[in-house]
Amino acid sequence: MKITDGVRYIGVDDTTLDLFESQYPVPNGVSYNSYVIFDEKIAVTDTVDGRKTEEWLANLRRELGGKKPDYLVLHHMEPDHSASIAAFLKEYPETAVVGNQKTFTIAERFFGDIFPSRVTVKDGETLSLGERSLTFVFAPMVHWPEVMVSYEAKDKILFSADAFGKFGALSADEDWDCEARRYYFNIVGKYGNMVQQLLKKAAVLDIAIICPLHGPVLKENLSRYLEKYDIWSSYRAESKGTFIACASIHGHTKAAMLRLKTMLEEKGEKVAFADLTRCDTAEAVEDAFRYDKAIFAACTYDAGLFPAMEDFLNHLKAKNYQNRKVALVENGSWAPVAGKIMRAALEGMKNIEIGATFTIPSALKEESALAAFAEDFLK
Repeated sequence: MKITDGVRYIGVDDTTLDLFESQYPVPNGVSYNSYVIFDEKIAVTDTVDGRKTEEWLANLRRELGGKKPDYLVLHHMEPDHSASIAAFLKEYPETAVVGNQKTFTIAERFFGDIFPSRVTVKDGETLSLGERSLTFVFAPMVHWPEVMVSYEAKDKILFSADAFGKFGALSADEDWDCEARRYYFNIVGKYGNMVQQLLKKAAVLDIAIICPLHGPVLKENLSRYLEKYDIWSSYRAESKGTFIACASIHGHTKAAMLRLKTMLEEKGEKVAFADLTRCDTAEAVEDAFRYDKAIFAACTYDAGLFPAMEDFLNHLKAKNYQNRKVALVENGSWAPVAGKIMRAALEGMKNIEIGATFTIPSALKEESALAAFAEDFLK
């Protein structure tokens, strides 16, 4: 793939991977992106997961056409981008490896000292390739401590590491927003403050193209992607609406929440619903952050909280859930405590406005009380 006259895409699709990072379903696979920059000096940016080493090396050989790279630039040391370093250096042993001090610290923990030649860069430092040059901008905790991005001024390209990435192979025909949002909140979401710092640094650059380490190269309407990242990383709601997260044992809580969903929709509210016992948790996390309101509904279980909800609230806490209006629904045939436990968990999160708790005694008998709950929630 030609990015510009001097920059080529040499990444690979992985359409057989079932779980990204062994936890996130990727039904449409994922891409491992890598690029080669041609100038007086040739630079390769990042490698790929070990599952695709040979395919990636074949792409690199084809683009190089017998030439040899001068630099291998490492923006991020997570194994899906670094696992092919040793194979690369075996084939191109004279290549200088470019990273920051933390890059090489982490690299040695994975591979030992396998680098015949190093170029250790500092924040704001520039590496000249000829007419083109790479200026390095450190982006710690987006989402590992060694992460940096680089800016190539001639073609106005931001090599953005994991920022602006998404799930899904490049061959997948799918909406960017959904899988980029799911990727962001589950992979990077905890570190919103650090993303905000990166966005401020990027704001002073004249960017025409964004080349991430996952997902498509972004060339058009870049302000839209930047705006999404600003909303997501500042923990503002992207959409008006209500997310209902439901953890039901025998189906009575779920039936009541589906009825509540209908009641809210009849009042003009946009509603997303997740059955936490069966859904992709990553998608539920995505929707929790997408909407400005949420209702958490769960059963009491073993004098505590039903595990599906307990696990989900732990996920939200880990990802820095905040700035939302929520209400609670508990179910219990005797001594219900789910509402109390959910409230305590949410009170430990930042700027969560917690409304009333609605109690279902085993099964919903009268809808009028639920309707009143819905009416009060939307005020």
